[in-house]
Amino acid sequence: MEVDSVSDSDSHELVAHDFPGLIRVFKDGRVQRFTGTDVVPPSIDPQAAVSSKDVTIYPENISARLFLPQLPTNHHKLPLLIYFHGGGFCASSPFTAKYHNYITAVTAEAKVVVVSVDYRLAPEHPLPAAYEDSWAALQWVASHQNKSGPEPWLNEHADFERVFLAGDSAGANMVHNIAMVAGDPDFGLSMDILGACLVHPYFWGSGPIGSEALDPDRKAVVDRLWPFLCPSMPDNDDPRVNPVAEGAPSLAWLGCKRVLVCVAEKDVLRDRGWLYFNALGRSGWMGVVEIEETQEEGHAFHLYDLGCNKAKDLIKCMADFFNRDLPPSI
Repeated sequence: MEVDSVSDSDSHELVAHDFPGLIRVFKDGRVQRFTGTDVVPPSIDPQAAVSSKDVTIYPENISARLFLPQLPTNHHKLPLLIYFHGGGFCASSPFTAKYHNYITAVTAEAKVVVVSVDYRLAPEHPLPAAYEDSWAALQWVASHQNKSGPEPWLNEHADFERVFLAGDSAGANMVHNIAMVAGDPDFGLSMDILGACLVHPYFWGSGPIGSEALDPDRKAVVDRLWPFLCPSMPDNDDPRVNPVAEGAPSLAWLGCKRVLVCVAEKDVLRDRGWLYFNALGRSGWMGVVEIEETQEEGHAFHLYDLGCNKAKDLIKCMADFFNRDLPPSI
C-alpha cells in the first residue's frame, strides 16, 4: 500500500529504499510514491483532435489507454503504436496527466492509433512482472490482426503492416527487451514489428562509461535501481538492463526493421543510449538504426513541458519515424 507522508524524524530508521523524487519504501513494507499517482479520465469527443478510452486486457493485472486521432473516413488505416510509459518500473501509468497529455500530442502529430500499456510496478511486483505484462499486452494487440479481436478501434483503424513499439526511460528498456523476444524464433509473435523508438532508454552497467563517473552521487542512485527492481537478478550487467554486457544475447536478433534512439545531452543515461546505438549498428542486425540527441536538456525533459520547442521537435521526429515509407523487401 502507499502512504502519503512520514515524519523526517522517523524516516532514517524506517526507510529500506529511497530514490529521491521517485519512490521510498519502508522496512514495514509501506510504499510512498512521489510521482505518477494522479489519474485523469479518457475522453471520447468526436469533435476533439484525439479521442481516448480505457480497456481491460487481462482483468487480473493488465489494462491500457487507447488513443485515436480524427479520421478522414471510417475505413482509414493508421500506423499502430504500442507505448510503454517510464517511471523507473516503479511509478506512473498511462492514466496520469503527464502521459495522457504526452500520448495525446504524439497521436495528434503522428496520426497513429496508440495502445498505451499499464503494467504492474515494483516493488510490489518485482521484475520480470512488467516484462511479462507487456509481452501479454503485445499478444493481445496481435489478436486483432484479422479484424477479429475484442477492440473495435484496432479492428477497424490499425494498419498491421505498420506496427511500432515506443517508450521512454524504463519504457524504452521495455521496448528493447520485448523486441528481442519478438525476434526469438523460440517465442515467436504472429505480428511483425516494423520499428522501435527508444526515448532516453534506461540502460546501465556495473562499470562506468563516458561521463557517468563525473557525478558520483547521481551514478550511485542509478546503481541501486536495478537491484531494487529485480532482486532475483540484481546484477547491473543483467542483459535486460545492460544489453551490451559480456554474454548478452546478440542484438542481431532484434525483432524489427528500424530503430530510433533518442538521447538528451544532460541525461545521466545519455552515454548508454549512444553505446546501444553503436552496438546495434555493428551487431549484424539487418535493420536501420538512427539516433537523435537533444542539446542542453535532461532526462525525459519533454514530459514536463510539452509546449517547448525542443519537446515539439522530439515529437515531430517520432512522428516522422512512424510515417516513413515502408522499407523495400530484401
